[in-house]
Amino acid sequence: MKTEQGIALVDRDEKGVVRAFRDDVLQGLDQYQKAIPARWLYDDAGSQLFEDITDLPEYYPTRSETEILDARGKEFAELIGTGRAVVEFGSGSSVKTPLLLRAINPSAYVPLDISGEFLRESAAALAEKFPDVDVFPVEADFMREVQLPDEVADLPKLGFFPGSTIGNMVPRTAVDLLRSMRATLGAEEGGRPLLLIGMDLVKDQQVLEAAYNDSRGVTGEFNLNLARRINRELDGTIPVDALRHTAPWNDDFARIEMHLEALEDFDFEVAGKRFSMRKGETIHTENSHKFTRRSANTLLLAGGWTPQARWTDSGDRFSLILAEATEKRDAP
Repeated sequence: MKTEQGIALVDRDEKGVVRAFRDDVLQGLDQYQKAIPARWLYDDAGSQLFEDITDLPEYYPTRSETEILDARGKEFAELIGTGRAVVEFGSGSSVKTPLLLRAINPSAYVPLDISGEFLRESAAALAEKFPDVDVFPVEADFMREVQLPDEVADLPKLGFFPGSTIGNMVPRTAVDLLRSMRATLGAEEGGRPLLLIGMDLVKDQQVLEAAYNDSRGVTGEFNLNLARRINRELDGTIPVDALRHTAPWNDDFARIEMHLEALEDFDFEVAGKRFSMRKGETIHTENSHKFTRRSANTLLLAGGWTPQARWTDSGDRFSLILAEATEKRDAP
């Protein structure tokens, strides 16, 4: 086993603040509809809160996806093969990632995540479980092309993107991410790269809204943690107690929308810039798009991936799709 401490590719300023975080927050708060990209929900505290969310009775996606990974291991092995480098876009799940690694017996595992401490902890835990797999954590913003460690350059690649995280993005951004994944996975030694991706399915509105408005309020804390992170890392003065978590279903866009809603009028500062919110105004923090078979195929094809196989759980609530990098061609 070879386990690296990790490669850091995140651009930080002299105070250690991730520049892209500051830029996204300042730009987002200056818009008519205030909005901050969902990836910034996942600092170390946010990542742990999300792990807690996955155990909630209302939150079905993790159980559904885990059911597929647990039941279909033999099929994954036949279609994916052994000896690949598994490149996971996000820190490895303590439950889902081991199921995949156990099924396909990879040569290396490369988790990519912008949350450095959580990344290293999860990578170390997986390295302990799989002593025969080389683990190379990379602290990076996987929304852009990432240079993978030299040690995996000549290995065939499998991208792993579970959890329907692709649904957090508007279609334009999702397509850009799929294309950057294609670039990250790179050269085609040993065959074109593969991608195993989770996509949540359209279903009853009550089931969807309950999953993002849990009775224990953990999802609310996850959402509010973004405001706390802004205050801590960007010298913010957001009155967190004057915000509440909301997560309605938007049927026109087939998505759950998470917002932080102002309960009263207030002014605040972030990184030395002044902002204000009026009662009822919101900061849009996350989308969770839900897919049909056709919309999932369309998104993957637009991003440069051709679906090869698809699995759903016993309740037809969630899907895992195996796709192959589309051969570049000039004709449609």
